[in-house]
Amino acid sequence: MTRRPFSLNCSVVKGSILNFDITVNDLYKKADGIIYSGRQVFDSVAAQTSPSFENTIVPIAIYESETDTDYRLLSLLQQVGADKAIRKASTDAERIIRDFETELYMREDVYIAMQKACENTKKIKKPDNEDKRLAASLLRRFRNHGFELEKSKRNRLAVIIKRITELEMRFVENINENKTEMHFTREELNGLDSDFIDSHPIVHKDDGSTNIVFTTRKSDYFTVLTQAKQQETRKKMFILSKTACPKNIELLEEAVKLRLELAKLFGYKTYAEYVLEHQMAKTPDNVMKMLNGLRPKLRDLINGRYEELARIKKILTETVNRPYEGLFSWDISYYESIRRELEHDIDLNQVKQYFPVEHSIGAILDIYQKLLGLQIVKLDGASVWHPDVDVYEVWESDDSKFIGHFYLDVYMREGKCDEASMLALRPGYQKLDGSREYPAVVMIANFSKPTSSAPALLDIDDIETFMHEMGHVFHEICSLTKWSKFHGTRVERDFAEVPSLMMENWCWETSVLAKISAHYETGDPIPSDLAQGLVNMWSDNALIDRASTIFYSLYDMAIHNTTDGNVDIVQLYNSMRKDILLYDDGDVHTFGVATVNHYMEGYDAAYYSYLWSEVYSADIFATRFLSDGLDNTQTGMDYRREILQPGGSRDAMVSLEHFLGRKPNSDAFFSRMKMHQESTE
Repeated sequence: MTRRPFSLNCSVVKGSILNFDITVNDLYKKADGIIYSGRQVFDSVAAQTSPSFENTIVPIAIYESETDTDYRLLSLLQQVGADKAIRKASTDAERIIRDFETELYMREDVYIAMQKACENTKKIKKPDNEDKRLAASLLRRFRNHGFELEKSKRNRLAVIIKRITELEMRFVENINENKTEMHFTREELNGLDSDFIDSHPIVHKDDGSTNIVFTTRKSDYFTVLTQAKQQETRKKMFILSKTACPKNIELLEEAVKLRLELAKLFGYKTYAEYVLEHQMAKTPDNVMKMLNGLRPKLRDLINGRYEELARIKKILTETVNRPYEGLFSWDISYYESIRRELEHDIDLNQVKQYFPVEHSIGAILDIYQKLLGLQIVKLDGASVWHPDVDVYEVWESDDSKFIGHFYLDVYMREGKCDEASMLALRPGYQKLDGSREYPAVVMIANFSKPTSSAPALLDIDDIETFMHEMGHVFHEICSLTKWSKFHGTRVERDFAEVPSLMMENWCWETSVLAKISAHYETGDPIPSDLAQGLVNMWSDNALIDRASTIFYSLYDMAIHNTTDGNVDIVQLYNSMRKDILLYDDGDVHTFGVATVNHYMEGYDAAYYSYLWSEVYSADIFATRFLSDGLDNTQTGMDYRREILQPGGSRDAMVSLEHFLGRKPNSDAFFSRMKMHQESTE
């Protein structure tokens, strides 16, 4: 394995590289190893006659830290594994581990020892704050498994937790393994970039003609909905996508009912109350106050935009002597792209030519390393799960200290999950001998691959996505906590998106767009007028582009902040979508919620956190970075020290106040949204 400098040269490889040369049997062995270690540790804790922080809490924390990498690897491969057998084994192994975790944390003998250890910890004079936080967090985890409930309720809770886990994993697995596809003629794809069409497989029909194979993957779906000139093509793709994974409807319905039952076992009225108690928002009322405060401001904008798109469609359809029959869901993205081109004089296909993947990724990484005082070094020959994956080391900028690794898996392929995401593979923490374990993290995207005639190109949304997810990556990389339980993004859920959303702002500065662009043929940066047009377009749509987030957040609360879990999730989804976004499916019956993985992958009763986090991210950016300068290294280091480094080792509000020098407010958020309203905080 060799180290190839990304920017500066380094001389010594540090930090262990993960091994991804893994068979199906290896995955099950890793699961067995986690179970064996867990039983040993928990048996030892239960046997303690004088439970203390050192002999009870620390062993459990170290067990979680040391087995976390194997567990996360099991979770990773079901999403990115090149082989279906590996993906299935990964899913099965994770299911085994999650069931075992439920068993571990429902052990009453361990809970009793944990209680005594926590009481003894309180008696220590001036205990380490992160140690206190660890003790409280572990004890809360046991209590969340029902140890303040009577035995019958605790037994029911165990059944509920196990079943919810199964439902969530099956839901996501159904999406990842969805093979739904549609065959189009080249004529039906009129309007799409030819290179994008050519990147797809073809099938030969009996009559000698050929069709191009498209799937419901997001890249295919959004490209067709945005660019296909034929309405029927867009409609077919819309229906194909919004009727995929029908089995997921009953899975989500059951999960909603079980989550409510779980919350009521603990004495909460709704599941949202149960989830939000330990988040920054604290209560559903606070969440609804924010969402309901935004919705009226949004209503007039959406109505006006809908009328404008309908007018454009009516003019264009009548121009070709076709009757205007209304504006439907499959029309919105297409006519919105036309509206943007007309209003801002921007051809988004032209914009893509300035953002070849390799150049833009390199330039964005350079922004991160300079801002945060880091050095990024690309590794050749490291173990990876697919040849497309790149591996990087991260060092302090002066080469004095190794920080961690990250992996980039950015190209689409069959069987790979369809969501852009960051996954932590190995948390950083302090080992018992005083040395550190270094973090490793992966960023996943689904960018189009290069073709024979052009390199892989990024559209402006891809740029924003990459900048966003790398915000999560460097939250993990730069975190420096004693315990892995608080490392990186393990913060309050409604703060986790702050670093990623904050970094999106760089995409909408003309100076940054110039730095990260280079026309794939000429190497020229994006022209200043085109860059300014993109910024104007973003500013013009800042609020309306959040309409979907508001809808998904309100729907999330509608199904999770109810005292009655018997909700018709499809009818409610479709009616709220039409009421809030004005989308009209005509006479087509769809169930798009079946492929919204957030509600079954950690954002249940928490979708609002994207908007909640944006309030803080806007304040951070406006108060410090716009004021001090985007290239101000001292501000970048302050941000690294006060926001990224603490992870969840202290309350997020403390981190915000330290960085801002005051309590955060929503002034910057509402100003950017071109709105004026008192703070939601």
